[in-house]
Amino acid sequence: MKVLIDACVLYPTVMREVVMGAAKAGLFTPLWSPRILEEWARAAAKLGEGQEVVARGEIAALNARWPKASVRPHDRDLRRLYLPDENDIHVLAAAIAGGADVLLTMNNKDFPRHMLAEECVLRDSPDLFLRALFDRHPEEIRAVVERVRAEAERLSGQDWPLRKLMKKARLPRLGKALEGAG
Repeated sequence: MKVLIDACVLYPTVMREVVMGAAKAGLFTPLWSPRILEEWARAAAKLGEGQEVVARGEIAALNARWPKASVRPHDRDLRRLYLPDENDIHVLAAAIAGGADVLLTMNNKDFPRHMLAEECVLRDSPDLFLRALFDRHPEEIRAVVERVRAEAERLSGQDWPLRKLMKKARLPRLGKALEGAG
């Protein structure tokens, strides 16, 4: 399964780490566009000095790990597509160019399901997507989340109960499922 990952999913660290950990486990093939990655870097720059540099380093690491993940939208798709927010057309066009099955985003209103269905692309949220992966691959997802939690604890110097960390990362359904299956 190919999944185009929107900038709003790549930008929050914990969410990104869980999503990309699932990709690293071989549960799906990630896709993005150069513009999506640039949106991430620009958003990180707003957090303060040095944050853009950190983001660009993380972007370089993702591109090195998945060199075939970056797709460029076709001009014809950029011209013909319509979405409620024209600034999001490039995301759907990239999904089409990459042959994505799923567009992973937090921006549901900007990607109406019926418009994506016309292009044979499903929209999913990170929480529901990861929850469904957990149902099919519980050991793999649990291992990914535990690695992310351990790193969050190492970096912050504080304990992060699993469900609390997943809630903070906007992955509450995944957190509840992991806690219930533990």
